[in-house]
Amino acid sequence: MPIKHFLQFKDFTREEFEYVFERTRWIKNQFKSYQKYWPLSDRTLVMIFEKASTRTRLSFEAGMHQLGGAAIYLNTRDSQLGRGEPVEDAAQVISRMSDIVMIRTFEQDIIERFAANSRVPVINGLTNEYHPCQILADIFTYIEHRGCIQGKTVAWVGDANNMCNTWLQAAQVLDFRVHVSTPPGYELQPELIEGVDAGHFKIFADPMDACRGADLVTTDVWTSMGFEAENEARIKAFADWCVDVEMMQVANPQAVFMHCLPAHRDEEVTAEVIDGPQSVVWDEAENRLHVQKALMEYLLLGRING
Repeated sequence: MPIKHFLQFKDFTREEFEYVFERTRWIKNQFKSYQKYWPLSDRTLVMIFEKASTRTRLSFEAGMHQLGGAAIYLNTRDSQLGRGEPVEDAAQVISRMSDIVMIRTFEQDIIERFAANSRVPVINGLTNEYHPCQILADIFTYIEHRGCIQGKTVAWVGDANNMCNTWLQAAQVLDFRVHVSTPPGYELQPELIEGVDAGHFKIFADPMDACRGADLVTTDVWTSMGFEAENEARIKAFADWCVDVEMMQVANPQAVFMHCLPAHRDEEVTAEVIDGPQSVVWDEAENRLHVQKALMEYLLLGRING
């Protein structure tokens, strides 16, 4: 089986995602029924972090252990990557000593260069531009709660960041629509959503209009990691882009609310919404574990029959 990476959501086909979601369902059921499943008992995952993490590290490390494998944590403060070693050289060495690599870093270019020189599969654990593992978990969560996402409408309220870019890629691959509402000056960057046709997203100046009739309403922090210097300006610019009860009321009555966490209550979302009955954020967070287990199984073992 040729090496396959998961660097952007569009790296997989619709058929591949359907397979991964089916495997996720089965693997999660094994986990919930305390059934041991160790298909990766002789495999090693290396996790490289240039950005701090709670959910990404925990979900990948626990996930690899639960599949019977081993997980090694590296950060750039205590490895040669942080001392100027070329990404290409690091990829050559690390991929000779492991079976799969997850990287959480800043520029997408870093992970693309690493993958180009890796002998093993590479997974994007988050970059400034894309966050495919999170959207994988979000869509699986929607399927669990409401069924197939094809033809549905997702409302994105807030910054046109890595999450928003990845939602648009997912809409193209899985055939749904995204309503995007961002403050002036924080709009989508066309080069980051290349290949997404106009039929799969629509831009709204008013976030209330973006939420109207939506099946899923989602947002993220106003200031992503790496943009902390802009925090004060962003708080002013994003004041009207806080997901509140009024926005949820104009959405589909069966709409769910998602947030990739960590959340700042009463900034990008009110406490009433994130802690309310339409919120599925805790299932969403847990599902990072399950989808990533299915993802690693697929990248290492290919399709499993049965």
